[in-house]
Amino acid sequence: MHLKDFSIFLKTISSEPLYVLDASISNSKYILIDLSETNEALNHVDVSSTSKLGTFVNNLIKKHNATVAYGGYLEVRNIYKRSRHFNKQAQEERNIHLGIDLWCGAETPIYTPLDAMVHSFNNNTNFGDYGPTIILQHTVNGEVFYTLYGHLSLESFHNLKVGQTFKKGQQIATLGDETVNGNYPPHLHFQIIKDLQGTEGDYSGVCSKKDLDFYSKNCPDPNLLLKLNI
Repeated sequence: MHLKDFSIFLKTISSEPLYVLDASISNSKYILIDLSETNEALNHVDVSSTSKLGTFVNNLIKKHNATVAYGGYLEVRNIYKRSRHFNKQAQEERNIHLGIDLWCGAETPIYTPLDAMVHSFNNNTNFGDYGPTIILQHTVNGEVFYTLYGHLSLESFHNLKVGQTFKKGQQIATLGDETVNGNYPPHLHFQIIKDLQGTEGDYSGVCSKKDLDFYSKNCPDPNLLLKLNI
């Protein structure tokens, strides 16, 4: 399948929302959050501070009587400036977010949205990185693709094995806190990937402007599955 057709394929998988958090959380309990560099409200927030960013996120959730704040696909963010992991010398700045973030409490259960097999997992311990990460492999109508779950708890790896299978809706992990998740307020980074490009337990969740055309096709909008904005 050509990458340009991948988004169209994802739309056909389910007419109903698929879930990576508890399916009993209604869409009305999800509130959209803007963490882009153009959000003027963030001019007054030190986004390099985990606690201050967490306060900003939690205040939004409380204000709207929500359970989860979500968003971030292809969002250009300043938050990555704090980490050399995204700004290594001789490379263009990586600051465009390729997944969707679901901001909620540590130890929140995480579920697979589709039947899956564990492709790989790894603890990515760079400052500002994913921390514990699981990549699942899915085969739907003969097409293979992957979903990545970042910022998990270390306990999520307990008894986990490559090749292990899960049925749609089974719990696969729990969220970690800032001590293990790359130093962020607790949240799930959920990303869809067509071609892992040979990686295991990790894949770029942030890209540079010059690479955006490829990555936006290889990693389409996760809301094609989650359907949080309907």
